[in-house]
Amino acid sequence: MSRYTRDPDVVQALEPESYYVTQESGTERPGTGKYLNNKAPGLYVDIVSGEPLFVSSAKYESGCGWPSFTRPVSEDFIQELVDTSHGMRRTEVRSTHGDSHLGHVFDDGPRERGGLRYCINSAALRFVHRDDMVDEGYGDYLPLLDEEQ
Repeated sequence: MSRYTRDPDVVQALEPESYYVTQESGTERPGTGKYLNNKAPGLYVDIVSGEPLFVSSAKYESGCGWPSFTRPVSEDFIQELVDTSHGMRRTEVRSTHGDSHLGHVFDDGPRERGGLRYCINSAALRFVHRDDMVDEGYGDYLPLLDEEQ
């Protein structure tokens, strides 16, 4: 796990929207994220640290306007924090090593898949296609792509 770190050079090189989302706890406009309709098999990683966050088999269409997942790859790479901004009480999701704001988790997900909905900003993610996972060092996560999440 120690290979995933928050690199200041990577942070400074982020596109403006990715910087806003990950570093300023922003939110991309609903329906605009590049991964919202992505159906390719693969792994979603933190755009800052590269730590593995979600697999495509855990992704589903929630209708909320952001990519939604039923569970993270591992609790080791996710932090859940109380967020009371905007007059609401929500659970913020951040990456452990990159400390990137990713989105929020809600308890209105598919009951048959655990009941959670990780509502995640595309701007906080980088997608690694199944065909590239071994070359990019994520080969250990390939079996998760075929699991029912």
